[in-house]
Amino acid sequence: MKVAIIGTGPAGIMTGISAIDSGAEIIFFDNKLPLGTILPTGGGRCNLAFAEFDNTELVKYYPRGQKFLLSVFSKFSTGDTIEFFENIGIKTYIQDDLRIFPQSNSSKDVREKLLNKVKNSNVSFIKEKVTEISKNGLGFILSTEKKQYQFDKIVFAGGIKNNYEILKKLNIKLIEPKPALCAICAEDKALYNLSGVVLKNIKATTQSNQDLYGDLLITHSSLSGPLAYKISSTNAFEQFPYKIKLNFIGHSQQDFDAELIKLLDKYSKKDLINVISEFVPRSFAQYLFEKLQISQTLKANQTSKIIRNKLSKSLCEFELIIKSQKADGEIVTAGGVNLDFINPKTMEYKEIKDLYFCGEVLNIDGFTGGFNLQNCWSTGFIAGKAITKANNS
Repeated sequence: MKVAIIGTGPAGIMTGISAIDSGAEIIFFDNKLPLGTILPTGGGRCNLAFAEFDNTELVKYYPRGQKFLLSVFSKFSTGDTIEFFENIGIKTYIQDDLRIFPQSNSSKDVREKLLNKVKNSNVSFIKEKVTEISKNGLGFILSTEKKQYQFDKIVFAGGIKNNYEILKKLNIKLIEPKPALCAICAEDKALYNLSGVVLKNIKATTQSNQDLYGDLLITHSSLSGPLAYKISSTNAFEQFPYKIKLNFIGHSQQDFDAELIKLLDKYSKKDLINVISEFVPRSFAQYLFEKLQISQTLKANQTSKIIRNKLSKSLCEFELIIKSQKADGEIVTAGGVNLDFINPKTMEYKEIKDLYFCGEVLNIDGFTGGFNLQNCWSTGFIAGKAITKANNS
């Protein structure tokens, strides 16, 4: 059996490793550095996975693909990932934020160990860009910029953007790709005067009433950081502009208003802005006072009910209009092969026998924290084992 794996990223390499015992001849196609995409992950330390061992909780970190992943993770999940890497010589540790890293803190080390695993087997690499796939009576014809090849099975393991046109010609059912995990641009440009400010542990509520949590970094042209990435992913298919509400306090407006009354009484001679700066960075408090047209010299004991309510509402239900995503800034892509047409037990396409999909080419994407790599490890493992079973049956 001859198997082509298109893409030498995490999902493709995992497929190859998982299919090593199949006895099949495996050929990788990619015009890029094998596992080059893994090098910058986790700031160069390689965030391999996330230490959530309950699959029903783990899937909640994926805006798309949750039901599908429940089946996938039942076959290869977080514990399996840790065991797999330890078996190839990568010991891991868990950070306080539950992200899993190699003890070496080196993406290069992870890359080397993974490639060693496939290179010491019946596997070869062809550095050519795939341009077309077609079905014939013998299997598949794979065309590159240079020549044509014949294969029994094909595995698509690259990103959806690189393979979108090829898959359209194959009549694969696709969800149009959209940027995800990227910075977002607010309509209020005055925010960008606060470049460098980090708003910590805040809650964002989407138009669909989904609550998201994390830190928000203001840059000179966009909103970035973990919370911005979550917002962009959750709203990847929303029409711009869209609204979100931010809560900087962690309490309802009613509860915070009651707390603020006590603080204003306790610190009656202080400037009001100093009281508010206990909850948000001072520069953001100044921005808020300007926006609400409140004097920055106003004393706490001079605060009217109207001003207090304005501040309570702004700090607990700050309305932000998002006009766009930052161009070409996405870390992953939402969209891809429609999961309704993929068998989660084998990763085979239901309408074309011997055609498999795994990794980011699928309509699956997760938040930052190792979730997208977990998708690659899990779906790649299943695809490889399905190939092994097919060749040995």
